[in-house]
Amino acid sequence: MPPSHDELVEQLIRSIDIRLLDPLEILLDGHDAVDALRTIVRVRAENWAYRLVKGDDPEALGTAMRIAATLYPGDGPFEPPVEWWRSPLGQTVVRRVGHPTARSVSYAVAGAMLGITRQGVHDLLSRGKLARHPEGGVLPSSVRDRLLKLDPGC
Repeated sequence: MPPSHDELVEQLIRSIDIRLLDPLEILLDGHDAVDALRTIVRVRAENWAYRLVKGDDPEALGTAMRIAATLYPGDGPFEPPVEWWRSPLGQTVVRRVGHPTARSVSYAVAGAMLGITRQGVHDLLSRGKLARHPEGGVLPSSVRDRLLKLDPGC
């Protein structure tokens, strides 16, 4: 079942607060400007959630990639912790775009996306319910398709 709008908004706010605003507040010695940023983030999180859930595909993908790049910066590919895929944001992203950057995901990531074990992923692959990537792993699009088939109201 997909997360609710409120769950998604709250995770966006909480993640941005923890990863970006709290460190900024420490760096700026508690400057009042950070409170203004928190207000802006609360307003914008509603818009980001709407784009992720109800926006067209390019808008949802662009929003997912901007959020991922901001919250999980790095020189390498986007690889959030496996448990992230079980979060409201992770579940929304996988239902809308699969994985925003990967052509293939591990069995562990596919399992987290689906809420099942690696063995469950293996079973679904064996039965043709998920698609293997030619170079190994699982096609994120097949995980997305499986979730949408199980939750047709998404």
